[in-house]
Amino acid sequence: MDITTRTIGEITVVEIVGELDSRTSPQAQEKILPAVRSGGKLVLDMSQVPFMSSAGLRMLLQLHRQTSGTGGRISLVGLSEELVDTMSATGFLGSFTTYDTVEAAVAALEAH
Repeated sequence: MDITTRTIGEITVVEIVGELDSRTSPQAQEKILPAVRSGGKLVLDMSQVPFMSSAGLRMLLQLHRQTSGTGGRISLVGLSEELVDTMSATGFLGSFTTYDTVEAAVAALEAH
C-alpha cells in the first residue's frame, strides 16, 4: 500500500494505492489522521483501492468521526463498483459524499 498527500488550497488530498485490510488499515489511518485538522477538508482518492475489508470500513468511519467532530468535511473519490456495493450494504456509504474525480470533490469542498 502507498499513501501520498498533497494540498490544493485549503484542502488535503490523500491518494491511497492498494488494498485496505486488517494489515494495511492501521498503517493508513496513522498516515491519514494527521491530515485531519480542526475544521479541515479532506479528499480521499480511492480510485486505486481494489479491495476494502471491514478493517478498511472501520478506518473510514474513524476518519469520518474525527473530521466531523472538528467541524471538517471528508469526501471520497473514485470508489469502484465493488467498494460502493460493500459500503451500501453496510450502511457506510450514506455517511460520505462521493465524487468521480478529485477535481469535482475539491470544487465542491471549496464551495462550502
